[in-house]
Amino acid sequence: MPEGWLRSVVMTLAFGLLVAGGLADQGTIFPFLVIGVAALGLGTLYLLFPHGLHFAFGTSAGLAVYACLFAVMGRAAFPAAPDGARAVAFLLPVVAFLAAVWVRRRSLRLVAEAERPFDLGHLPRMARWLIPVWAVGAFALALPVNRLPVFDQGAALLGAMLVIAIVVAASVRGVVLLLTDMALITEELAQRAARMLVPVVAFLAMYAMLVILFACFYRIAQGLSMHALFHGPQGPVPLPFPDALYFSLVTQATVGYGDVTPHDDGIRLLASIQVVAGQVLLLFGFAEIMRTRRVLGAEAATKRPGPAGD
Repeated sequence: MPEGWLRSVVMTLAFGLLVAGGLADQGTIFPFLVIGVAALGLGTLYLLFPHGLHFAFGTSAGLAVYACLFAVMGRAAFPAAPDGARAVAFLLPVVAFLAAVWVRRRSLRLVAEAERPFDLGHLPRMARWLIPVWAVGAFALALPVNRLPVFDQGAALLGAMLVIAIVVAASVRGVVLLLTDMALITEELAQRAARMLVPVVAFLAMYAMLVILFACFYRIAQGLSMHALFHGPQGPVPLPFPDALYFSLVTQATVGYGDVTPHDDGIRLLASIQVVAGQVLLLFGFAEIMRTRRVLGAEAATKRPGPAGD
C-alpha cells in the first residue's frame, strides 16, 4: 500500500461516519448510505489511482459537503419524498461520477496523481460545472415542489439528481481537479498551522490560565460573601467551581449567554477587568503569531536556492 493511504482511508471513513451521525435524523437508510458511499468511493479510487493521495483527501471533503447539501435540499424542496427515492437520488451522482472516472481513468490518473502546487488561476474554469448544479438546486427550492403529492415529490427528486448526475459525469475532469485542489489547499493549511504550533499552543495555555485564574477569583469571592453574587434564570446560584469556570470562559470570550450573571458591583468590576485582559492577550497572541510567520517566511527565503550564477 502506498505511503499515506492508511491516513487517507481512516480520515475518509471517519469523516463519513461523523457526517452519517449528524444526518441520523434523515431516516434509517441515509446514514448507512453515506458510510457505504465513502467506502465504495474510496475503494474505487484506490483501485484506479493507487498514488492519488491528494484525490482521496479531496474526495472525503467533497462527499461530506455533498451529503450535507443533499440533506438540506431534500428537506426543504422534497420533504415528503419516499426513503427509497431519496436513496436512489443520493446514489445517482456518485455512481455517475465513479462510472465516468472509470471510463476516463487513463487521462484522469495524470491529474489525480500529479504532484503540483495549487493554482488559484484555474479554479474558476474547473468549477464551471458547479453553475448548472447550483441552478438545479435553486429551481428545486424556488418551485413549489414541496406541495406535490408524495409520489410526485419522489419523481421530481429523482429527476433533479439525474440532471446533476449527467452534469457531473460530463464534467468529470473538472470535478477531479476541484477535489484535488481542495486537498492541496487543506495540506498547505495544515503545513502552515504546524509552523504556527508553538505560538498557538503558548497563546492557548495563557488563555486557559487566565480563565482558571479568574474562575478562582469568582469562586473565592462567592465563598467569602454573605449573599449570592451570581444569579441565574431561577434566582441566586451558589456558583460551584465548574460554574465559575464556565462563567469565566464566557466572560473572557465576551459571549455572555446570560444564564449566569453577576449581581454585585465588585464582581462586575472583576468581570470587566477579565474582558480587558482577554482582549489584550488576544492582541499579543495575534502579534506573536504574525511575528513567527514573518520569521519563518524569512528563514524559508534564505534557504531557497538563488538563480544560477550567483
